[in-house]
Amino acid sequence: MARQSISFTRPNDEWLKTQVDNQEYSSKSELVNDLIRQARNQQIEIDWIRAKLEKSENSGFTNDSKEQILAQSKSKLND
Repeated sequence: MARQSISFTRPNDEWLKTQVDNQEYSSKSELVNDLIRQARNQQIEIDWIRAKLEKSENSGFTNDSKEQILAQSKSKLND
């Protein structure tokens, strides 16, 4: 595992210490790794949503009514 030396602001350091003191994590390193893992997972979800939005935007617009759009959506769910 790669070792890094990082500095924290006082409020962030106090928060990290509190989490360790409350036995939420065994060390600051474990906590920071968990926070990074969570951020990476969130980025994966954001990228997936962004791709879906871009695909939708690129598919164009429709003149269908909201009822027609709803019926089409429901039929696709049943496929």
